[in-house]
Amino acid sequence: MSEVINKKRVGVLRGGLGEYYENSLREGGQVISQITENLSADWQPVDILIDRDGLWHCGGLPIKPVELINKVDVVWNASHPSFSSVLENLFIPNVGASSFSQALADSRTMLASHLQNIGVKMPRYLILSFYQKEMDGPRERYAIKKAKEVHEKFSPPWLVKSLTPDPNIGVHLAQTFPELVDAIEDITIHGKSILVEEFISDRTASVHSIPDFRGQELYTLPIGSYSNEEKEKLIVLSKDIYRHINAEEYLKSNFVLHPKRGIYLVGVEFLPDLKAGSPFEKSCEFVGTRMHYIVEHILKRVL
Repeated sequence: MSEVINKKRVGVLRGGLGEYYENSLREGGQVISQITENLSADWQPVDILIDRDGLWHCGGLPIKPVELINKVDVVWNASHPSFSSVLENLFIPNVGASSFSQALADSRTMLASHLQNIGVKMPRYLILSFYQKEMDGPRERYAIKKAKEVHEKFSPPWLVKSLTPDPNIGVHLAQTFPELVDAIEDITIHGKSILVEEFISDRTASVHSIPDFRGQELYTLPIGSYSNEEKEKLIVLSKDIYRHINAEEYLKSNFVLHPKRGIYLVGVEFLPDLKAGSPFEKSCEFVGTRMHYIVEHILKRVL
């Protein structure tokens, strides 16, 4: 019994309202698996679910958020960042993006505006709200109408994807106007808002930044097959971004590289992808570490 009592209790918060629900369930499950399979000697996962009606459950039983004070030592928030404020008001240490950080991740306009002062470039883009008959007119004309708006703003090729990640919706590369129409139509069928951005290059790079790891103030996992000059620029950029947006426990900076136009940021993420076989796992293995070591490092740092 004493062995269980001495373990730190990690509440894994998942679920919640809106379109984050399904992704949150999956991501929270990955955190629980990492702790259960690799960290169980010192950490005990506690499943916290917020159902679609906004009701909180702990271990399958309904609870009020204030009751978590006696049930967990720290929370890994895989749900919407707005719930972090609930945890903070209860003085419960938690891992996850702040509301401001997530707003930056969700809003290209905010992110571009916030980072332009440190010289970070982003591709041009246009956000298309999900189809609404009252505002957008006949459904059969919607894709063509929106494709014209995109074409007037910037030229092809275009990258077309759902504004919120969805494993059921593909990412389209449209080289021509008819392809752009088809791509918009495909995502519209799923009832999602759409992000269309100029396609800069097919050379992509992601930099994972972790504070206070391996004796470094800000440790970056290695980058793939790029020149030393490109790697150095990517590392410097990612560290500048981390500090400028106060990312705290982890930041993934996603870039595209153009041979003449330079390096562009295309997005940021505030929690690591713990799925088996993910690029994050491969980056960890390349430097001789494991994903669960990073998870434990983050939890210890928060506590």
